[in-house]
Amino acid sequence: MNVPLFNEFGLLPAGEYGLALSQLRLSSLVLPGEGCPAGWDAAWRAKLVDNLAVMASQLWTVGITNIFIDGSFVEDKDHPNDIDGYFECELAYLASGELQQDLNRLDPNKVWT
Repeated sequence: MNVPLFNEFGLLPAGEYGLALSQLRLSSLVLPGEGCPAGWDAAWRAKLVDNLAVMASQLWTVGITNIFIDGSFVEDKDHPNDIDGYFECELAYLASGELQQDLNRLDPNKVWT
């Protein structure tokens, strides 16, 4: 799936755009394209996707497959601070603390809170 161009407000049109990480890396959210502002920081955006890949891999390992990204990364901001996002999981898995424990077992920095 292709990511559409930013609208006149610097936003993607409303909707969900299913992408594999490999597709995200080659999309207009990382590589400069039509409508991107001057100073588009593709190297920084690629690093953010590298960080996303680490977290997504951990989520996939514990069985979470529905991961969504948003925030300034999906806007026409040339240098977003980070990638905001969320994922879907079973409420009991989250509420019990088991999800956090499982993810922190995978992450050497224990970033999951």
